[in-house]
Amino acid sequence: MAFNYQRIIIKIGSNVLTQKNGLPDQQRIAHLVDQISAIKKQGKEVILVSSGAVASGRSLITVSEKADAVAARQLLASIGQVKLINTYSQLFEKHNILCSQVLVTAEDFRDRKHYLNMKNCLEALLQHEVIPVVNENDVVSVTELMFTDNDELAGLLASMLNANALIILTNVDGIFNGDPKAEGSAVIDEVSGKEIDFSAFVSSGRSQFGRGGMITKSTMAQKTAQLGINVHIANGTRDNVITDLLDKSVIHTRFVPSKTASGKKKWIAHSEKSATGSVLINAGAREALLSNKATSLLPIGIVGVITDFKKGDVIKIIDDTDKLIGLGVAEYGSDKARERVGHKNQKALVHYDYLYLQG
Repeated sequence: MAFNYQRIIIKIGSNVLTQKNGLPDQQRIAHLVDQISAIKKQGKEVILVSSGAVASGRSLITVSEKADAVAARQLLASIGQVKLINTYSQLFEKHNILCSQVLVTAEDFRDRKHYLNMKNCLEALLQHEVIPVVNENDVVSVTELMFTDNDELAGLLASMLNANALIILTNVDGIFNGDPKAEGSAVIDEVSGKEIDFSAFVSSGRSQFGRGGMITKSTMAQKTAQLGINVHIANGTRDNVITDLLDKSVIHTRFVPSKTASGKKKWIAHSEKSATGSVLINAGAREALLSNKATSLLPIGIVGVITDFKKGDVIKIIDDTDKLIGLGVAEYGSDKARERVGHKNQKALVHYDYLYLQG
């Protein structure tokens, strides 16, 4: 039985799209477009997250080695993004498929209004049979404003659009139980269940042209699977990898989805970086929140406000061992929260519907 996914996010890493010399591999890009077009024609919805802007820029202009690294990246990305989207546009056109360009920054996911605007745009594109080609806007995204890498962006989109699956294409066959180059190392077919410490057996080496190593891929894949989405990590340099993966006929790693979460909770789950405030809770509150019962965070369980926040902000919920228990949307600001700390019969600071618990 093949995987019968209706909505799929496909993320193609720079290590798949580039040759050894750092320039784009046009043949491989064309082959990937052929595969995506084939599954699109089966009636599936596809959102493509594609790296490769910087590599495309490198094929058009030479930047002085003395240039500032951030400025050079912005320059190459700005020039290269035009070439990259034109390449995709021309290749999809051969299959009578329209594609569009969607450039995003981490900021777009932090603000609920931005988030919903972007979601509506992507839903409209899919409704009109268009393939969105999404990339981080490297021209304005620098340092702390950046996603960890495009894997993180792909995971966020999978959550946002309630995708059935996220396929991450890299230059190895999946997650190995040791160094991929070492004898005896094998691909882990399936990962399921709670937290696994991947650093124990995953090589942390990064690809020559990408930002994200295998550990970040594994951690993000696990988080996405915990939100009810199938995640596959496979070798994008293999011929027919996408179609073979969907037919279950290629070696790769699949992260088995566990629970499904509401749209709001999916947004909150990915909001740790943008959480403005934080509160400290007692052992009783921690137990109540982590029990199987649906529980809101009440002031009686709060020991103190660590950092200030306003109503509607995403806040961190920390226990007395300094562990992050979860994230939630504050029903009121930190001033009111301080007044109500430890008090009974008070309105919940975080309602259960707007609470996401770690793990």
